[in-house]
Amino acid sequence: MLLSHSYVNISFFQPHAFLMIGIPGLEAVHGWISIPFSFMYTVALTGNCLILLAVRRTPSLHQPMYYFLSMLALTDVGLTLSTLPTTLAVLWFDYRHIGFNACLVQMFFLHSFSVVESSVLLAMSFDRFVAISNPLRYAATLTNNVIIRIGLAIMARATVSLFPGPFLLKRLNFCPDKILLSHSFCFHADVMKRACADITVNILYGLYVVLSTVGVDSLFIVLSYTLILHTVMGLASPRERVRALNTCVSHILAVLIFYIPVIGVSMIHRFGRHLPHIVHALVAYVYLVVPPVLNPIIYSVKSKPIREAMLRLLRKKRKGSQPK
Repeated sequence: MLLSHSYVNISFFQPHAFLMIGIPGLEAVHGWISIPFSFMYTVALTGNCLILLAVRRTPSLHQPMYYFLSMLALTDVGLTLSTLPTTLAVLWFDYRHIGFNACLVQMFFLHSFSVVESSVLLAMSFDRFVAISNPLRYAATLTNNVIIRIGLAIMARATVSLFPGPFLLKRLNFCPDKILLSHSFCFHADVMKRACADITVNILYGLYVVLSTVGVDSLFIVLSYTLILHTVMGLASPRERVRALNTCVSHILAVLIFYIPVIGVSMIHRFGRHLPHIVHALVAYVYLVVPPVLNPIIYSVKSKPIREAMLRLLRKKRKGSQPK
């Protein structure tokens, strides 16, 4: 049997695999639903890869602000690739099985990239604060070595925070009749509810990770913008105030499209058990799919240097593909 496992101790059970689900109640039209999902995944991967190439190949973009934007784009690529295989497998081929260990691996990377994205957004808010409050010291403060250290600290923080998660789940006894997940990917909160054991430790661990990463980051982002506003209000010229705030618009939008769905997912998993399953599914897809799609669009629209660098890349590619 694919979804059963025999043990010497029959009181302990871990499934060989879980069953994933696409969008509950809309299984008959998964083929049609796969079209917008495929489009969004394509836009996310193409847009973020274009940003990475644009920053790498344009010397004028070798600045702290654009290095942090590259980190955000790379994180969005990772977040997209974490869910793309299983989501499209469910929608395209109705392939719903995911192995137990594969589920834990996907869960680790999915949540790790989410923590990394939150940390990068915090680093970007610090970048904006330094650029506006002390522009003459901007380049001296955020040197390449400092940016590399920030990037390594972000990776280490995510790894250390999420590393215990899979092991805390592997120790649990699962229910043979509770192998159906609520999504087309593996969430920690979703997987742990399939256990027939006390999950208090897992609940406390999940709460700790959310508060110590996304919670702390959001507070420091609010603090950064409070200090930014205080600095901007001290500028004499209204034109300078508008110019300073305009440099923050892209980042503010990126923060909103990431943190609003994060809060929605957290609230629904903890307090929204009475809501229809389709609400859980849609909020989760908004959380994981929409930010990687919108971030490159926002930055290409609001940042003229990024937009021009991306257009130059596309023109070069078009010229290179034309027959000579």
